[in-house]
Formats: sequence, C-alpha cells, structure tokens
Amino acid sequence: MTTTPASATSKSVAPRERSALHDPAFLRLWAGTTASGLATWALPFVLGLAVLHRDLDAAGLGLVLAARTAGFLLAVAVGGVLADRHSRRAVVLWSGLAAAVAAPALAAGLGRSLTLMTLAAALAGAGQGACRPAFQALTAETVAPAHRRQANAAMTMAVRSATLAGPALTALLAAFLDVPALLLGIGLLWLVAALAPARGTVVTGHPGEPPAPRPGFRAEFLDGIREARRHPWFLAGLAALVAVIALGYSATSVALPLVSRDRYGTEWVLAASMTAYTVGALGGALLIARLRPRSQGWAALAALGAYGVAPLSLVFPVHPVVVVAAYAVAGAGIELFNVPWFTATQREVAPDKLARVSSLDFLVSYGLAPIGLALIAPAIAHFGVTAVLAVCAAACFLVPAAAALVPTTRHFSRTGAATAD
Repeated sequence: MTTTPASATSKSVAPRERSALHDPAFLRLWAGTTASGLATWALPFVLGLAVLHRDLDAAGLGLVLAARTAGFLLAVAVGGVLADRHSRRAVVLWSGLAAAVAAPALAAGLGRSLTLMTLAAALAGAGQGACRPAFQALTAETVAPAHRRQANAAMTMAVRSATLAGPALTALLAAFLDVPALLLGIGLLWLVAALAPARGTVVTGHPGEPPAPRPGFRAEFLDGIREARRHPWFLAGLAALVAVIALGYSATSVALPLVSRDRYGTEWVLAASMTAYTVGALGGALLIARLRPRSQGWAALAALGAYGVAPLSLVFPVHPVVVVAAYAVAGAGIELFNVPWFTATQREVAPDKLARVSSLDFLVSYGLAPIGLALIAPAIAHFGVTAVLAVCAAACFLVPAAAALVPTTRHFSRTGAATAD
C-alpha cells in the first residue's frame, strides 16, 4: 500500500496570535475593570450630592469616606494573599459582590443611620481593595506576555476615563434621579465588575504538578514581601512612586485650590488643571501602548519625575495656561510610568506571588497618601505654600532620579533588557 506524500504547501501554519483588544476574555476583564472604576469614582460625588441635599452633613461625609479608605487599605493586603491562594476570578467575584451589597446599604442608611452608612462604606472600600490586586493578577492570566503592555494601557485608560466620565455621568443622572437611586446604580456597576470577567486562560504554573500544601495567611503575606525584595527595581520604583504620591500629589491636592482662589481669583484654574491631568494621562496611556523605549525603566522613572512640574508651576506667578499645561504633562508622566511598571511586575514576579506583590504596591502607595495629605496642610500653614511646594517639587524630581541609580532599574528586570512586552 502506498501513500501520497504530503504536499509542502499543505503544512498547517500556526495562527497569528491575536491582539488583546480582539480577545473576548480580555474585553470582559476590561469591562469589569471599567465598571469598577466608574463605581469607585462616582461614589464620593454621589455622597457629595447627599450633603447638598442635606441628607448627610460634612462631618458625616468625612467619616463615611474615611471608613471606605480604611476598608480599602485593610482589604488590599488580604485580597493579595487570597488572590494567590485561591482563584483570582473568585476573588474578583466575591469582592465585587461585597461592594454591590454595600450600595443599597448606603442608600438605606442615608438620612437615617450614620452608623449603617459607615459600615457600608467600609464594606464598599473592602470590595474595592480586594479586587485591585486580583484584577492585576487576572490580567497576567488572561493576556499573553507579548500583549500585556497593550492590555495594561487599555486598563489604565479605562480607569482614567472613569475619572472623567464617572462624576460627569453622575451629574447628568442627578437631574433625573435622587441620591438613593444613584447609589443603587453604583451597586449595579459593581455587579458588572463582579460578573463580567472570565476565568484566566494563560497558563502561569505547571499543570502536571499537584498543589503543594499552603502555609498560613501571615506566612504567605511575608512570602510576598520576600518576593518583592528579590527585585531591586521594584523597591526603587515603589520608593519613587511613594515620594511622588505622598509629597507631590498631596501637595498639589491641597495647594491647587488655594492658588486657584488666592492667586487667580477663579475656580476655572482648578477645574481646568484637573481635567488636563486626566486628559494628559489618557494621552500617555495611548502613547505607551505603542512606545518601546530601549531603557524602559529609566524612561518610566523619568516620566514619573515629570510630575514635579505640577507643584513647580504653582510656585511662581505664571499664566494660568502654564499651570494647566503642567498638569497635562504630569498626568501623561504618571501613565508613562504606570503601564511599564504594571507590565514589568506581571513579567518579573513569580506568577503565584503576583497578587501579593501587587497588593504591596497598592498598599504602600495608597496607604501613605492620606498621611501626606494630613501633613501637607499643617506644613503649608507653618512654612508657607511656596516653600512646601518647592520642596515637594524637588522630591518629585530627585527621588525618581535616585531610584534610577539602583541596579536593574534600567529595564525593570533582574535579567537585563526585557523584550517580551
């Protein structure tokens, strides 16, 4: 019996790997992230409307927002361990459901029970905090390494778009709906965030190996810290990020309203600057999705240091357009740092420890921001706004520059130039 040789032209050709933006699993993950971002940014605005409608006083608003922050900081550490210990998809599901349940509880307590609202806000913050490292790790599970930079850029664009669309959409809906209805709408957004993402499809472990016995919660958290310490570039970048957020961002958050009022005599500078910051961030995310710097770590740290132009623009009596332009540059710089930072973390950190290391990133950077905000106002009262802004601007420039001197920061990699992303 004879057989006909297979034609050389009949050999199967491996299909070209499709972009993350054409992958249904990633699009579902992106939809969940977008919904969580809209819900996160809309909540403070809706609670502000409750103050305007006299359903909540200013002291109550501060207590509710503080409870949400406390819930976030506690849950982001716990969520990182849970997302490495269990299914990342399950952590997103349950944390999103927790935040969804908190929304009607906030509506029920509005004007009736500040205690209920405080507890509900803490639950909402916990849901938000637990899902952040899980979303980060689930991105690495869903998207192939070659497309993670593009995917992270799309994710950060979703978050930045939410900062623009969340309050604007809420203000539009407020013309037709009351505050309790808006709170229920936030709950629906969290349901989308919980239910939209699919299970990860990229294999990150060793399928043939049986699962090893898991140590205790504390041991796993400490193991995540040890994993972070294995990467000098990560510690250096985190230190630079903390300096920019706790000093630069905190200083401008306090000083910009004062400068807008006292120097320029108008709220327009405040509104235009914050809008320019978000628009600049969107532009930075679009640029970095395609940009491939040869020394990506140094480029990212330089972009992060560019945030210093924001406080610097408030030091001198410049034209308000200069302030707005400086905020656009600062926003672009943040995303030119964030996307390579997230992508490098997903590439370099051990897959089974990724959520814990990501939770440390969120915990340290977000956790120290309230401390910076608490200290900046007394510092301005004692030393003056110009001196404080000058010091914070210098820190934004110098700390990322010092971080760039740490070994392995040039490429955000322990093994040299990274080409996978």
